Amino acid sequence: MQTAIDQAGANSSSFRKASYRSMKWYVLAFMSGMLLFATTQSRAVPAFAAQTGQSCVACHAGGQYPELTPYGRMFKLTGYTMGERNTPLSVMVVADYTSTQNANDPGVKLDNSAIVDVASVFLAGKVTDNVGGFAQYTHTFHDTQDANLNWLGHTAADNFDLRYADRTVDANKDIVWGITLNNNPSVQDVWNSAPAWSHPYLSPSQTYGLPAASLIEGGLAQQVAGIGAYTYWNQSIYAEITSYQTAKNALSFLSYGNDKGNPDHPLTFLDGNALYWRVAYTKAWDASNVMVGAFGLDAGVLPLDGSNLPIEGVGSTHFKDIGIDAQYQYLQSPHTVTAQVRVVSETIDDQTGLTYSDGSASLNTLLVKAGYVYREKYGASLTYRNVTGSSDSTAYAAGTSLVPDSEVWTPEFFWLVRQNVRLGLQFNIFTKYLGATSNYDGAGRNASDNNNTYVYLWAAF
Repeated sequence: MQTAIDQAGANSSSFRKASYRSMKWYVLAFMSGMLLFATTQSRAVPAFAAQTGQSCVACHAGGQYPELTPYGRMFKLTGYTMGERNTPLSVMVVADYTSTQNANDPGVKLDNSAIVDVASVFLAGKVTDNVGGFAQYTHTFHDTQDANLNWLGHTAADNFDLRYADRTVDANKDIVWGITLNNNPSVQDVWNSAPAWSHPYLSPSQTYGLPAASLIEGGLAQQVAGIGAYTYWNQSIYAEITSYQTAKNALSFLSYGNDKGNPDHPLTFLDGNALYWRVAYTKAWDASNVMVGAFGLDAGVLPLDGSNLPIEGVGSTHFKDIGIDAQYQYLQSPHTVTAQVRVVSETIDDQTGLTYSDGSASLNTLLVKAGYVYREKYGASLTYRNVTGSSDSTAYAAGTSLVPDSEVWTPEFFWLVRQNVRLGLQFNIFTKYLGATSNYDGAGRNASDNNNTYVYLWAAF
């Protein structure tokens, strides 16, 4: 949910104070009500748990959504079809509060405001013995502001994954294979080192994030439609290949809310098809399991004009991403230990000259995360994220060094009030931003000015 600074518009000091006062008590009451509900009801389970008859802990490591256990991974790989058909609807709500160390930038619009941030509706579960999936639609309560600084909400398609899957098991082999239709490269993945499902799972909206990311790390999410095939052999070797195109016309439901020419949520247009591939090796022993893998994306993106319409005939910006990742889990109650690492190298060829002044560029990202949960209730994690890349006066003009080089540490602590309710405290600590630790913009702003404290309440029913 983390986004870069929105550079458009500004909040007056009086408006921000009034907004805080008017919303603070509403959100505090909402949080209190949710906690009271969570502690007095026997259990309110999302659709998948109801379908399988299992607790959240069976599918999620230490009960922490969205980290999957081996059982959860097999449930997803077999097309979400384990168990019996049940009520397919679930609801997720996130309420939060963010405080930035120095939020004197008008782009940070919701700082020091307690808000109901987002709400999602899921249609999820088994359709037939071989077909299942999930569709998520999300409403952002504070998406943009009008001329009078009133907040406007926005509803859009979120992650989508529909599968046909089958499994053959005998004394000599265990083969799972399937076909997936999805709208976010790597959303079909079952490991939490994959870009679509990596930590931080919740993070501040409309505040400071890393200034750049590779295309595979969310750049095509809810913009594309892909059909792919995968196989998982003897619970050991996984392989997949998926082809993506722009989610338009008959497939526009996969990019709903992102529209051609939309001033706030324009649709990304691919130049032809984009190819995504994934391989992984897994092994389990005793209470431990490990995965090492690689993935890649090859895509061309058309430029947009001033009206956010695609420009034809001037070429495209071509991205080639190669990633290496690994994950480790120890699952033995009362202890849950998880760790993930991901490295992505991206080469960029901008045939248009509109985005990168030099025409070509490179970007490298690193994510390392370690987490621990005690008794499926109390958890802590530490994540380190780093981005480096070549210099460019167009892409990174906000920094005097003209490079994307930035790094942030994210310690997080959380309490699973119930299996489906999580209360968390997160700190985002920037030690470098746009190539410098101090005065990165030439106007005296330091990397540490972007630090923030984030308190959230997550609930799913």
